[in-house]
Amino acid sequence: MDTREIIIERQAYINRAPIEDCAMMQRAQSNDDATMKKWRDVWLNNIRLNKEKFISFKDHGFDKIFGLFSLRPCIIAGSGPSLKKSVGKLKDRPSNMGLVSCLHNFHFMEDNDADVDLYVTLDSGTVTIEEVYEGGKHSPEYYWEKTKDKKLAAFIGTNPTLLEKWQGPIYFFNSPIPDEELRGEINKIEPYNVWVETGGNVLGCATMIAKGFLGSPVTIFVGADFSFSNEKTRKFHGWDSKYDKEIGNCVAAIDIFGNRTLTWQSYHNFKLWFDVLAQRVPGIYINASDAGTMGAYREGNIRQILQLNIDEVYDMFRLYHKKMDQAQTPEKENNLLFI
Repeated sequence: MDTREIIIERQAYINRAPIEDCAMMQRAQSNDDATMKKWRDVWLNNIRLNKEKFISFKDHGFDKIFGLFSLRPCIIAGSGPSLKKSVGKLKDRPSNMGLVSCLHNFHFMEDNDADVDLYVTLDSGTVTIEEVYEGGKHSPEYYWEKTKDKKLAAFIGTNPTLLEKWQGPIYFFNSPIPDEELRGEINKIEPYNVWVETGGNVLGCATMIAKGFLGSPVTIFVGADFSFSNEKTRKFHGWDSKYDKEIGNCVAAIDIFGNRTLTWQSYHNFKLWFDVLAQRVPGIYINASDAGTMGAYREGNIRQILQLNIDEVYDMFRLYHKKMDQAQTPEKENNLLFI
């Protein structure tokens, strides 16, 4: 039995990660060769099939939604266990705040009326089809019907069956692949230089779409744990998922409270990529997951990622609402002061 005391106060901030950026990126990219070897032929086949169906990727490009969140904050939703704490509050977010979600959250977001502005898919396997409804309260047909009014950003190598089932608008992007020969083969199908850096994961992809194409300068993460929950029954999602039944080989990490937690090596690599992103790319980064390992090290949490919960974030953007009564009825007694 684990008798360690669980700390619930967030760690102090440190100026930078105690690891050099280049070393962190090397770790983050350590699985690239294996990924390309496994998926190379699948990517090419999917791109050919998608080209046949959609005729032109360019005609389904990001120019249709470019600047959607210009000068607006945007929530980026991952699928980590902490999402359960915030998903019910997403529908009540400030009206100028966008919401981009990993596709894996589809059923969870729709069941909670989160009103997602854009879903994002990066994976090319058939697993993405089941993930639309896996863990949901309703039938698969119910969730496919719900896609009718939803936007989807999709890698050009996305599984064609997923795109056939999706009933709403689809916008294509390409993903940088460190293989010149493979890029040449893709260009023969259609040169499509709409590049989205991903860090090898869909949350990274969603983040860079929100910043690079939709124009959001303030990135707010929820469900971005990159680790298992610290509950007795360790979970990796905000809902009951078959993927949580067997966690397999794990590595130890430090969460934002300084507690020891467990994760997969691949997810720890993703976390390192996000930490480098926050240190290199201009922007305001807020981890509102209130859990997990984003920005966390044994020495403390990096200053470039502000650690808050979702209620604190909402207060940041609409604190002035509390003064509305004074503005509208100045003759009424009201002693509300902020400091």
